[in-house]
Amino acid sequence: MNLESALEKRHLKWLAIWGVWTLLGLIFTSQVALQSRLSENPTPFWRVLTWQLSSGYVWFLISPFILWLGRKFTFENGGWKLSLPVHFVASIVVAVVQLSVDAFILPKLGYMQRFADATYFEKFKILLLVNVHLGVAIYWGVLGFQQAIRYYRKYRERELRTSQLEARLATTRLQVLKMQLHPHFLFNTLNAISELIYRDPESAERMISDLSDLLRMSFENLEVQEISLKQELEFLEKYLEIELTRFHDRLKVEMHIAPETLDASVPNMILQPLVENAIKHGIGPRSDGGKIEIDASRRNGNLSLTVRDNGLGVPAGDLEHLIEGVGISNTRRRLRHLYGEAHSFLLRNEEVTGLAVDLVIPYRQCTLVPRAARQFDESAE
Repeated sequence: MNLESALEKRHLKWLAIWGVWTLLGLIFTSQVALQSRLSENPTPFWRVLTWQLSSGYVWFLISPFILWLGRKFTFENGGWKLSLPVHFVASIVVAVVQLSVDAFILPKLGYMQRFADATYFEKFKILLLVNVHLGVAIYWGVLGFQQAIRYYRKYRERELRTSQLEARLATTRLQVLKMQLHPHFLFNTLNAISELIYRDPESAERMISDLSDLLRMSFENLEVQEISLKQELEFLEKYLEIELTRFHDRLKVEMHIAPETLDASVPNMILQPLVENAIKHGIGPRSDGGKIEIDASRRNGNLSLTVRDNGLGVPAGDLEHLIEGVGISNTRRRLRHLYGEAHSFLLRNEEVTGLAVDLVIPYRQCTLVPRAARQFDESAE
């Protein structure tokens, strides 16, 4: 916070305090003016107003001292043992000082006309007997209001720190899950390359080149939890190029992506483990291969993603007891951390054969700037 904004905030604070004392002066004015109307010689409203505002503004001038004492002698962490007697004595002293000023100013404004011939000390003594309890109560009212605001701010700060810690903890957990996913994905891809390196060296070389591009894209967004669906599909296409090289004509892939979903925000590397699972458990075991379909649509403020295959599927009774590998189990945990109850993740058998994974998350426009664009902007500067 710069000096100018700090001064502006301070001015607003004291303007608000001045407004409070003005409001209290008006409230006391209305009370005294109404009571005065019951007497034989009612006091004019404007005169009562000058008395109450004058007394209120004396309290306004004393307020910085009360607030300073409140900051100096607090009631937390056992400090009340010292603070309580200090504030008790201070409340009496402040009330006496305020009334001594009133005894000097108010008679000049027409107050205490019945004691016009009395000396200053006699007037002060009268005010002291009548209003000292009110003065002490006002002191404790100001102090209590300050302490209430102080405790509220500390409560809000604790809430903010707690939410920040929870956010950092969730981010750390997501990073751990992603670091588990990257080696898992890399190991499976290298395993696929090793199957071809002697049987089809040319295809293996092409797969190594694709893997290089895939790793580059993966590391570009290593620290990013969410990217656009367009970026996610670009990454997935690189992965599919590797798998299509492995399976040749045994694997077919169809994508049905609604154009309005391309800018939607999705978890980084969310589709790849689902597609890998479909290939490994659905298409791979079949001698004639199969087909994978990937759908994306926007429905009722949500982004709906589906990965389905026409592979072996899972017996209906075993869906609940399906043993999930690193990819699927990590996907579940990441979705839970990112969206809580605002998402759904469902495994279901297709009507004829195969398995489908339905994923629904809140639709949000992605604000992530691709790394290449960031580097271009930095070089332009």
